[in-house]
Amino acid sequence: MNQNIARTLILAAAAAAGLAACADAGTPDTLVAPSAPAPLASVEGLDGNYLILFNGNGVPAGFENRVAALGGTVIFAHGGAGVGAVAGLTPEAAAQLGASSGVAAVEPDDATVLSPIMDEVAQADEGVESPTAPATAFFFPRQWHLRAVQANLAWAGGRLGSPNVKVAILDTGLGYTHPDLAGRVDLANSVSFVASENALVAANFPGAHPIADLHYHGTHVGATVSSNAIAAAGVTSRVTLVGVKVCNVNGQCPTSGVLAGVLYAADLGVHVANLSLGGSFLRRNASGAGGTGPSFLAIINNTFNYAHRKGTTVVVSAGNSAFDMDHDGNSFKAYCSAPTVICVSATGPTGSGGINGPFFNVDALAPYSNYGRSAINVAAPGGAQRSVWAACSTFSLLLPVCRTGVFVVGLNGTSMAAPHTTGTAALIAEDVGRDPAQVRARLQQSADDLGEPGTDPKYGKGRINTARAAGVI
Repeated sequence: MNQNIARTLILAAAAAAGLAACADAGTPDTLVAPSAPAPLASVEGLDGNYLILFNGNGVPAGFENRVAALGGTVIFAHGGAGVGAVAGLTPEAAAQLGASSGVAAVEPDDATVLSPIMDEVAQADEGVESPTAPATAFFFPRQWHLRAVQANLAWAGGRLGSPNVKVAILDTGLGYTHPDLAGRVDLANSVSFVASENALVAANFPGAHPIADLHYHGTHVGATVSSNAIAAAGVTSRVTLVGVKVCNVNGQCPTSGVLAGVLYAADLGVHVANLSLGGSFLRRNASGAGGTGPSFLAIINNTFNYAHRKGTTVVVSAGNSAFDMDHDGNSFKAYCSAPTVICVSATGPTGSGGINGPFFNVDALAPYSNYGRSAINVAAPGGAQRSVWAACSTFSLLLPVCRTGVFVVGLNGTSMAAPHTTGTAALIAEDVGRDPAQVRARLQQSADDLGEPGTDPKYGKGRINTARAAGVI
């Protein structure tokens, strides 16, 4: 099948931030969007779950027994970061725990919900192989986003990434059997923090690893970082991915799972962790039941500071609310407002001459992207009138067509911008090791300065340039 006439299936999808799908003249017939699975009984992490801030480092003696006596269980307790999470407590029991020795605060758990803006699914020809030459991937002609950051020049210069560099994908899981991800995922060290979904995976895909991506978001994010480039290329093609499932099939991501995932990745020693997820809350509501200050912020800050100390670079998406993060001092944007993270805004074309281009104004700030000089470090392609393309999960219950062949999905969002930055950070880490400060500095110094000179509300230090960051140009 010619790349210019590849069969494309357009899916009606949620248009968060009001962005509508833009189809080419001559686009093939619309496919009715499949029904989503019924929601789980409760949002993971919101029913009786609490975040814990300990007094200083270390877990108090007898903490697990104390929680059990109150009718709960420990999700995790991390002495190095001084934080933890518990499940199954009543509000009264949570208050008792918060007043006990060694516990500074107890906060109700929260969850964010993934909201990709537009979905398109397309099928590649079978038998296409290009893992050592990503630019020959079947769908590369429509991957404007990789050319925008000059990833193709990095490949031409021999920078395909190293399997010794590990990147954690904190998301809905990974479709690790997709040809673009086969052999790229370290399953032995991959883990799920969404316990309620393990049975759902086993029932639908007997024998599958618990990180099997029943959604599709995590697979797209992971394959943007590292792909065998059979259907669609990624920023790298040899970097090793570690799946850390922290979001369920409905795209709900409890804070407890996210924080546990960050700590797990840091202790595992990954070079970079990608969080294409987030949310916001009011700082004035951050004081916990047993605390004396903004304890929710302290729990988050302790977690990300620990990851930084351990040498893990954390890349997060800015969010899709078109929000000015400079002018609402009472809002905490999780996780862009956390210390030491690299926060990424999204760019995307304002139009194109066709599905394979030419693409117009690819560096325009995407209309949905959050922005703000105080928060944005760099910008990267997230899509606008044209999508970002990457593998679709071979385990997806939301897009079952992806289980029937070699499919890719096109999505828009700052969720897509973050993994472009993460893939580039993985190339830098190959040179400098596990050094978040150096990774951030080179990402920013090598970026193309767009908008206002210097730090800009839309682009931060600029739109990333993968080839320059890798030392090729």
